[in-house]
Amino acid sequence: MSPSGTGYLGAGSTVRTRIALVYGGVFLVLGALLLLVVNLLVRAGTDGQAEAIVARADEVAVVEAYRIGDDVGRAANEQMLMWSCLALLVIACGAVVVGWWTAGRVLRPVHEMTARARRLSERDLGGRLAVRGPDDELKELGDTIDALLGRLETAFDSQRRFIANASHELRTPLATQRAALQVGLDEDCEVRQVLLDTNRHSERLLDGLLLLARSERGLAEREDVPFAEVVTEEYEDAAVAEHGVVRGSRVLLRQLVRNLVANAVAYNVPGGSVGVRVDGGVLTVVNTGPVISPDDVEGLFEPFRRGEGRDRTGPGAGLGLSIVRSIATAHGGTATAAARGADEGGGLVVTVTLPVTATRP
Repeated sequence: MSPSGTGYLGAGSTVRTRIALVYGGVFLVLGALLLLVVNLLVRAGTDGQAEAIVARADEVAVVEAYRIGDDVGRAANEQMLMWSCLALLVIACGAVVVGWWTAGRVLRPVHEMTARARRLSERDLGGRLAVRGPDDELKELGDTIDALLGRLETAFDSQRRFIANASHELRTPLATQRAALQVGLDEDCEVRQVLLDTNRHSERLLDGLLLLARSERGLAEREDVPFAEVVTEEYEDAAVAEHGVVRGSRVLLRQLVRNLVANAVAYNVPGGSVGVRVDGGVLTVVNTGPVISPDDVEGLFEPFRRGEGRDRTGPGAGLGLSIVRSIATAHGGTATAAARGADEGGGLVVTVTLPVTATRP
């Protein structure tokens, strides 16, 4: 869809423009055919009239009558052709204008549906197009899209409820399990620590799933959050270039920063470094680490995905960057990453960009 709300059928050509041009072009072709037929008939009629006039003339005036008849006929044909072409062009331009106006009237419901559909997303499926008007093809299209949105909303809500409910239900037995391990097994038992680590890993996984489900439901309430302040609370050594105020959830923004920093630390190399910088609503986290193929970077934002060579039974749950992107999207922002080459020390450059309402140095 074009930024103005009209649909593109070709590069740089809107539907409304194309309808108007087709309307004018068809009129021009049909008008040209009409003028051709009219001119041929007029020419034939003029020739017949000239011959009749010549037949009534005497012998002396026959030659002169023929010449005069040809001159008159030629002049009449030229004048008629000139004025006919001029009138055709003027009326064709009028046809384009009429076609433009007609197309605008016809496509107005499509523009409205496009504007409403653009405001909807997988995190805000409660709205509907609600097309009003006669029971025609456009209303049928709008009703079909509304029915599709209803099914999508039900599917997304069901998925989120399942994740949230499953996470809540599994928390209690995990807590009971951890308490039983701590009380029932001696500290010198070899399997005690392994079982406790596995238990903590499962708890972190469930916490991540809960947070992911919460962020994907969108933000029910928003407040003005000093973004640089949130960043420095989680990482004291962060470099602040400009302070920005973000409308959103302070809790989720803190989790975003915490996940980014934890991910940069967890997937680093011995003796490596982590750099954090905030500039208004832009947060950049750079770390050293294993060299990652640029083709694998986007997959790191998918749940339960880790880079090549990363321990799948390690401390993480594989939800860090997916939660970061989900929180950023819920705040109307973006989260991207770029791989660093071996000459730069490897690792990633993760950039989160959030819309800000105010900034100050």
